[in-house]
Amino acid sequence: MTDQPYALPDVTSLLVSTDSLEQFLRALAESALAMAPMAQGVGITLERQRRPLTVASVGTSAPELDEAQYGQDDGPCLQALRTGEEVVVADMLGEERWGPYPAYAAACGTRSSASLPIAAHTHTAGALNLYSPKVSGFTDADLAGLRALAAQATGALALAQRIADAQEYAADLQTAMESRSVIDQAIGLIMGQQRCVADEAFNLLRAASQRRNVKLRDVCAELIRDIGGSPPSPGRALRPRP
Repeated sequence: MTDQPYALPDVTSLLVSTDSLEQFLRALAESALAMAPMAQGVGITLERQRRPLTVASVGTSAPELDEAQYGQDDGPCLQALRTGEEVVVADMLGEERWGPYPAYAAACGTRSSASLPIAAHTHTAGALNLYSPKVSGFTDADLAGLRALAAQATGALALAQRIADAQEYAADLQTAMESRSVIDQAIGLIMGQQRCVADEAFNLLRAASQRRNVKLRDVCAELIRDIGGSPPSPGRALRPRP
């Protein structure tokens, strides 16, 4: 592989023109294929909770060869992913690493490969994998461009992870607010029935929850349905005004 001038795609345009992370990564894979004339397939692997997955691929060969490496939990793709270092195989028939994988790749028509790390040493690590039917098929590939693509994918994954974390937090917060609303409605009903204060009403509900081994929110929802004749109202509290 040699460093040559390259026309790197505008990552902002790619992000704007795609509707999902998967589409964005596929666009990056297509760009990588264009930068490596001798490649016949490109795949992008991500690993979550120690389970690798090909999340985008273009051309031929990538999914099959990626899966072969996942199956034996070893190979150039996984080595690049786990070490954060580029892994280039000039000729599969002369390769002695990774057990039976090189021979399998050669039998499938792939003689050389290149794997570039993505988001190395994070909990969403990955690799950009290129496969060629030619020996030393990446001598004329645009190494600088491929590295830049891998860096762009790293940034996109970091952004996607932050968005996912924010969405998960928002969902957890919404669930907590809805549970609090149901509990408040049930407390209001108990206060009205028993002519007691909020703390006493809450203690009665908590005791019922513990006695029946049922979640407090479910006990409250059941009470509201039994007394009010309808399910709890989201975001609405029924505590009587002081």
